[in-house]
Amino acid sequence: MPLIERKLTVKQQAFADYYIELGNATEAAKKAGYSQKYAAQNTDKLLKNTNVSAYIENRMKEIQSQRIADQEEVMELLTSVLRGEARSAVLRGIGEGAQVIEEYMPPTTTERIRAAELIGKRYALFTDKQEINANVTPIFVDDISGDNNGS
Repeated sequence: MPLIERKLTVKQQAFADYYIELGNATEAAKKAGYSQKYAAQNTDKLLKNTNVSAYIENRMKEIQSQRIADQEEVMELLTSVLRGEARSAVLRGIGEGAQVIEEYMPPTTTERIRAAELIGKRYALFTDKQEINANVTPIFVDDISGDNNGS
């Protein structure tokens, strides 16, 4: 059990879990076993409790990281498509407007090219622009002088 969870009472942890699920502090407190009166008047105290708020914040980060793909996951998917290893269901026409689902079909050439383009873009393989690093000190010429031959 992580350290933060040991700092919470059973009711506090239940409240925090229900709060994450429901987004409503009063309803979360009722479901966690707090009285109707306590739920109506003191949920702000629960949310301001440093242990409860830290637990909620950590759980939300955990949930977010599980739901959102990271760079490695995206690159692995693109690579599997590029190599033709990924499989997906595809609709195939069988005549007279009818279609069947073909499962476990490899990526099309178009999909593989698109994956290659995205991977190439990530690694800057197809840059049209040249990046130039010049370590030059500018020289300013003072062309305003008190010396005017034309006056």
